[in-house]
Amino acid sequence: MSRLTIPEDYKPLLSTYDTQKAIGLIHRVFERDLSIALRLSRVSAPLFVESGSGLNDDLNGVERPVEFTIKEGGNSCQIVHSLAKWKRWALKRYEFHVGKGLYTDMNAVRRDEDLDNLHSIYVDQWDWEKVINVEDRNLDYLKETVRYIIKAVCDTEDELRDHYPQLEVLKKKDRNVFFITSQELEDMFPDLTPKERENAICKQHPTVCIMQIGGALASGKPHDGRAPDYDDWDLNCDILFYNEVLDCAFELSSMGIRVSPESLDRQLSIAGCDNRRGLPFHKALLAGELPYTIGGGIGQSRLCMLLMGNAHIGEVQSSVWDEETRTRCAQAGIMIL
Repeated sequence: MSRLTIPEDYKPLLSTYDTQKAIGLIHRVFERDLSIALRLSRVSAPLFVESGSGLNDDLNGVERPVEFTIKEGGNSCQIVHSLAKWKRWALKRYEFHVGKGLYTDMNAVRRDEDLDNLHSIYVDQWDWEKVINVEDRNLDYLKETVRYIIKAVCDTEDELRDHYPQLEVLKKKDRNVFFITSQELEDMFPDLTPKERENAICKQHPTVCIMQIGGALASGKPHDGRAPDYDDWDLNCDILFYNEVLDCAFELSSMGIRVSPESLDRQLSIAGCDNRRGLPFHKALLAGELPYTIGGGIGQSRLCMLLMGNAHIGEVQSSVWDEETRTRCAQAGIMIL
């Protein structure tokens, strides 16, 4: 059942032709600004990984990967859910040093995704990862990195509006980031669900960074699910903007300082995932063979949707949608690619 929302009197601000041109501009400008700010170099990345490598992102542990075998050798492979773990492996193999990192185009298929205005079974994002010193594993370093990303978003918006002044009717994104932990957010809105809390805080502060996601809160439940084997639950965050078109919180990025051997050991036990300890990636990490890193994913279609004021992610990416979504969007004059 589609969870589609059609905003009242919604009309896209750009034609389909100009939308495609604007998407190209956003990609060029944001990649340039992000790579300069975080000292990242572009690399090639896999669409799929071997099933037994431990490199695929398990998300919340219930999503089914798209899996297949290859003709030669019969190896089983999975289309990635994200590159959260692969990037850390690559930083070592590609001999990146402290202070430098990589970014890449990540394309994934998440066939169990619940479809709505913001979610598609096709995921496209900039996946990035950077080598850091052990001394950088703290919230101050995390916040500094978040501010660099917000600046790249806002600078991209400025350049986009120079080319498409019709976007000026939208409120500009706030460069000032409001930082809050998931526990502080629960304390502020104890009677709301996590998603309702996000909507409420983004109406108060248009640019928000919610930190420390994954562990159980005072209520006994986590703010949101987080795999135990990439982010350190004490040092991670989500970046959200207020979306005026949909009147809701809009998650653009999930990121964090990655697990150390100690925090991986602890989180695997908490999550009941001790069976992963024998996988190649996890064995290397627990043995201290992988660098300390920070990284995350930034939604490509989501950034385009946010900066151009689109109501549905299907306006900026080509995917597959259920019949109800296609019909209702067509009736509302929303062009689904």
